Amino acid sequence: MRSAKAIDALAALAQEHRLALFRLLVQAGVNGMSAGSLAEALSVPNSSLSFHLAHLNRSGLIRQRRDGRSLVYSADYAAMNELVGYLMENCCGGADCSPAASSQSERKSG
Repeated sequence: MRSAKAIDALAALAQEHRLALFRLLVQAGVNGMSAGSLAEALSVPNSSLSFHLAHLNRSGLIRQRRDGRSLVYSADYAAMNELVGYLMENCCGGADCSPAASSQSERKSG
């Protein structure tokens, strides 16, 4: 992932409603949720919801599809994993930095 793409994704998530939308879509799974269900779940007006969904869609974090008369949104798990991978790319200088590894090294040194 290029840094510009990561910045776009992080900028899209750096807003309360968009972060809540993305987290809700991640929880919804691959089937996603309709725009109406999202608006109801988050108590966001349709006009605001459309703006936020468009922003997340442009960033590549979510996908949109038509199901009859409804628009259905879902998280793009590949894009999410790519972003997390980019953020963790050089984590801990190549050492295992999982919580279990940290507590084991503290016990050894203590």
